[in-house]
Amino acid sequence: MTLALGSPLPHFSLPGVDGRTWSSTDFREPVLVLVVTCNHCPVAVAYEDRLVALARAYEGRAAIVAINPNDATTHPDDSFDEMKARASAKAFPFPYLRDESQALAHALCAGCTPDPFVFDAERKLVYAGRIDDTQRGTPTSHDLARAIDCALAGKPIDFAVKPAMGCSIKWQAP
Repeated sequence: MTLALGSPLPHFSLPGVDGRTWSSTDFREPVLVLVVTCNHCPVAVAYEDRLVALARAYEGRAAIVAINPNDATTHPDDSFDEMKARASAKAFPFPYLRDESQALAHALCAGCTPDPFVFDAERKLVYAGRIDDTQRGTPTSHDLARAIDCALAGKPIDFAVKPAMGCSIKWQAP
């Protein structure tokens, strides 16, 4: 289950590894891509370089934003300090935000890491699905890039959407 297509972008204000607090209203690009991800999941790690490439390819047209909601008490590799180290080591060209309360991940109905959500110029959800067709190796279907292209063109998604796959989000105990 994920956020329904056409839903508005949930408001957020989250700390970034760059020392800045980022808000849902800070992004001016025509398309906004939120990727729920983390440091410890091997699937999320496998996609990091592809997210870096996407951010560079769509610079000025689509903002890529990485968000880590995982419970760092049970998964210390997902702590804010470890996020800073990972962003620095990988030279992330996008904001990497900490969703400590997990409120944004809940609002998105995110289920795994990585889990991308594409919002159009009106900040309505137009895509929630996989990044591409392979966690490791060379992809043949670039689903997230195709979704961004559709959003930039103001057109509906023109392919069969497949769900995101990865590690489950590490939710905080109630």
